[in-house]
Amino acid sequence: MKAAIIILSDPKSGSEDALGRVFNALATAYDFKQGGDEVTVLFQGAGTRWIAELSNPTHPVYELFETVKDTVAGVSCGCAEVFGATEEIEKSAFDLITDNAVPGTSGLPSLRKLAAEGHTILTF
Repeated sequence: MKAAIIILSDPKSGSEDALGRVFNALATAYDFKQGGDEVTVLFQGAGTRWIAELSNPTHPVYELFETVKDTVAGVSCGCAEVFGATEEIEKSAFDLITDNAVPGTSGLPSLRKLAAEGHTILTF
């Protein structure tokens, strides 16, 4: 099996829902990883802001994030620009993805490419 997990929730919303979404996204990545399946995690939209949050060792999801960090393919470049997360992403070890040359942006990940490669796309 192949799964692509897209994290869209906004940590700045301050809601338990946003935390629940990122927690469940990373727990799903962990589940696929433990099962020996191919799993790819992408941060898009306001979800690009999570990189800074999850890199903080005091964050409640930090340990889980560290466990699945190797499944993170990267962060949407265009979304990081729109949501003000580019500087934090550049400080991290994660790539800014530009596969989908959406007009007026620096590019986003291509979900079509992932689907064509047989990934089931899950959004959180």
